[in-house]
Amino acid sequence: MKSGNPLFPGWYADPEARIFEDRYWIYPTYSADYEDQTFFDAFYSDDLVVWTKSERILAAEDIEWASRAVWAPSPIYANGRYYLYFAANDIQNDEERGGIGVAVALRPEGPFLDPIGKPLIDRFVNGAQPIDPHVFIDDDGTPYLFYGGWGRCNVVRLNRDMTSLDTHDNGETFIEVTPSGYVEGPCMLKRQGRYYFMWSEGGWGGPHYSVAYAVADTPIGPFERIGKILSADPEVATGAGHHGFLNVPGTDDWYMIYHRRPLEESAANHRVVCIERMEFEDDGTIRPVKLTFEGVGPQLLPPRHPGE
Repeated sequence: MKSGNPLFPGWYADPEARIFEDRYWIYPTYSADYEDQTFFDAFYSDDLVVWTKSERILAAEDIEWASRAVWAPSPIYANGRYYLYFAANDIQNDEERGGIGVAVALRPEGPFLDPIGKPLIDRFVNGAQPIDPHVFIDDDGTPYLFYGGWGRCNVVRLNRDMTSLDTHDNGETFIEVTPSGYVEGPCMLKRQGRYYFMWSEGGWGGPHYSVAYAVADTPIGPFERIGKILSADPEVATGAGHHGFLNVPGTDDWYMIYHRRPLEESAANHRVVCIERMEFEDDGTIRPVKLTFEGVGPQLLPPRHPGE
């Protein structure tokens, strides 16, 4: 038995994936028009095949400053709590209210609440629109938040409270890490001591959305583009991009979780969440990921402690 693609019914996009409390979790955007894209659902599985929905783990109505759509959730476990970073309001300049927010919960399914009552990042820095957050905790415990739209990407350090910004070693709060071809949707993983930075290219509403990557020796680069690893397949789907990943603990088994648009769909928001294996060559480069209708087979998790 395989998971099949899409993994679950409904229009969803921008998935982030984690392992929380001995389960696989996916946190996507509810893909709809802006007036309807005002809440987050999450999905969990014990085996990557059967997925169960946790509804409305966070809604815009619970965020005092969120007046428009919310999207691109990025969760992490730290300090005995679950933190969820997200974009809201799609601000176009520093005078508008919105940006990147953070919410916190005691359980991976929420309910998530806004602990600071304002955006964590609410202005343009280095030309980066404050959208599409991706949180990453390095092996030394340092938390980083990558983010950015409009073709620019920044990285900030978070304080250990996970709800405020720290400074980098050079004293700066924001460091630009934009690689060639970057559009939005940053994603970071660490494998065998190296940092794999991935991002989406192309327009999210069009057929040529895709994912490219770079590799560096530090979490702040420099990141030199290597190439694409996820693209449309004319026999399967278009608009494949904005992804997350899973690594089975204690193994070198990796999965890419991403969204794509079925061939029969042309509406920008008609996107579905899918999964494929992500494999590495002996030299550490990533093999191009093949889009499938089958998805992946069952993969149980080894027992482990709560959180990641």
